[in-house]
Amino acid sequence: MEKQEGNKRKAILACVIGANLLILALSKYAGISILSAVGMSFFMFMAIGYMVDVYRGNIYAEKNFFILSLFVSFFPQVTSGPIERAGHMFRQFREPHDFSYDKMRDGLLQMMWGYFMKMIIADRCAILVSAIYADPVKYAGTATLVASILYTFEIYCDFGGYSNIAIGCAKVLGFDLMKNFDAPYLSGNVQEFWRRWHISLSSWFKDYLYIPLGGNRKGTARKYINILIVFILSGLWHGANYTFAIWGLLHGLYQVIGHILMPAREKLCAAFKVETTSFSHRVLKILITFMLVNLAWIFFRVQDFGSAVYMVTHILKPEPWFITKGTLYNLGLDRTNVLLLFSSIALLIGVDIANKKGIVISEKIKNQGIWLRWLIYIAAVTFIVTCGIWGPGYDAAGFIYQNF
Repeated sequence: MEKQEGNKRKAILACVIGANLLILALSKYAGISILSAVGMSFFMFMAIGYMVDVYRGNIYAEKNFFILSLFVSFFPQVTSGPIERAGHMFRQFREPHDFSYDKMRDGLLQMMWGYFMKMIIADRCAILVSAIYADPVKYAGTATLVASILYTFEIYCDFGGYSNIAIGCAKVLGFDLMKNFDAPYLSGNVQEFWRRWHISLSSWFKDYLYIPLGGNRKGTARKYINILIVFILSGLWHGANYTFAIWGLLHGLYQVIGHILMPAREKLCAAFKVETTSFSHRVLKILITFMLVNLAWIFFRVQDFGSAVYMVTHILKPEPWFITKGTLYNLGLDRTNVLLLFSSIALLIGVDIANKKGIVISEKIKNQGIWLRWLIYIAAVTFIVTCGIWGPGYDAAGFIYQNF
C-alpha cells in the first residue's frame, strides 16, 4: 500500500512538472505569445523547486495560497532571479518585519553598486559589443578579441547588476535573498567558476537535475555524462538556437576534460616543482579560466554558428591599428567614454579581488565618520546619475536575462 502511494505521488509530481515544462517550451521555443511572460523561466524554476522539496519531505506543503503566490512572484526577483528556495523564503514571509535602518542602508548600498555595474559598465560595453557582433566579418584580430572580452564583462555586470539591485531592494523591505555572484572571473578553474556564477541557477541544476540523474554516485563515466547533460540542458534553457547548446557543451567539456587531466597536471607540477599556491600560479589559472569562459561566451552571444567560427579563428590575429588608428572610438563611444569604461572595469576587478579576500568595501565605508560616509554616498549617486547610460536620446538596454 505504501509503495502504491509512493508511486502515485511520483506520478503526480511528474505530471505537474511536465505541465510546467510544456508551458515553458511552448512559450520559449514554439513562440506562442499568449503563454509568454517576462521571467517565465524563473517562475517555473521556483515552482518546480517547491514541488520537488515538498515531494522529498524537505518542507511541508504551504496551505496559504497568498504566501505561495508571494514566493513564486516576489517582485524584486521576478524577472531574473535569484532563484530562491521555498524553505528559505516561507519563514521570512511569516515573520513580522519592523523597519531596520541598517537593512535599508545596506540594501541601498547594494542597489547602488548594482546600478554602477549596469549603467556605467554593462550598458557602455553593450554599445561597443553590439557594433562589432552585428557584423563580425567586418572586423578581425584585436577588434574580435576586444568585443569578446567586453561581452564577458557586459553579461557579468548586466546580470550581476540586476542581482545586486534585486537583493538590495529585498533587503530594504526586510528580506534576505541568496547571493547570486561571487567574483566569478577570479575563479581558478571552470568548476569553481560555476560555484561563483549565477549561484542560484547552478545550485538548482545540481539539486534538481544532476543529483536525480545519479550525480557522481554511479561511476566516473556516468558522472561525466551527467555533467554534459546538465550543461547542454542549461544552454538550451537560454534559447532554441543551437549556439546556446554549444555554449553549454563547452562548459561541460571543460569540466570533464579538467577532471580527466587532473592527475597528469598534478604529476607535472610535482615533477617541475611548481608551487601551486604561489601568486603567479594562481594568476595563471585565473587567466586560463577567464579565456576559456570568454571563448564560450562567443557562442552565447553570436546569432549563428558561422559568425562564432569566424570570431574564434580570428581572435588571436593581431591588428594593433584597431586601437592606434582610432577605430575603437568610432563604434558608438568617444575616447572619454572608452576611458571611463575601462577605468570602471578596473574598479570592478579591484572590488571583486577585495571581496574574494574577505574585504567588504561597503563595511569599510560604513565604518567611516558620518561626514565622510555621506560624502562618499553623495559622490557615488552623483557619478552614477551623471555618467550612467540613460535618459533622452538613448534607448536603455534591457536586462539580458529577462529574455531567458
